[in-house]
Amino acid sequence: MMQQFSGSVEVVCGPMFSGKTEELIRRVKRAQIAKQRVQIFKPAMDTRYAEEEVVSHSSQAMKAEPVEGSVDILMRLKDSTRVVAIDEIQFFDDKIVSVVTKLAARGCRVICAGLDLDYRAQPFGQMPQLLAIADEVTKIHAVCTVCGSHAVRSQRLTKSKEQVLLGETDAYEARCRGHYQLDEVEEQALLPLEEEKRRATEQLSH
Repeated sequence: MMQQFSGSVEVVCGPMFSGKTEELIRRVKRAQIAKQRVQIFKPAMDTRYAEEEVVSHSSQAMKAEPVEGSVDILMRLKDSTRVVAIDEIQFFDDKIVSVVTKLAARGCRVICAGLDLDYRAQPFGQMPQLLAIADEVTKIHAVCTVCGSHAVRSQRLTKSKEQVLLGETDAYEARCRGHYQLDEVEEQALLPLEEEKRRATEQLSH
């Protein structure tokens, strides 16, 4: 009798320096111990540590396939693959949700790791949709560099306003809610959204 494989989607998320890639690597290693065929993918733009490896901030590394777009993952998928790991998934295009769904439908266990929020503490890319379709979500914390408590935000240290800015401790720090700050320009840009939320809350209370 042919063995049946049940597909699933797991999302590991959190701020910078929280150990997302380290957790992805841990799960991949366990799958390999179970003698399951694994493929690891990463966005080609992420060359901070290595072009063909996923590397955690604690220097753990595993071989990975860099791809330019989401559909490339499907194109490179081998028939024998049972576990698909995707690192820095927030950097992929808007087809990534469809790709992940198709992988799970094929019976693959899909392990995704990425930032849930950008430096403005706003949902990053397709992460909200991925979190919604996931069978399992693991949100992990970093350590606030100011007070040592749970960090849930990525504090940008540079003046760049680009949503995507690759960097390490030179460009980012992990911060708790209390010590996370936006500069005055960014705060003003978010005011209309906060005002809309306030009005909606007031309408619901009447």
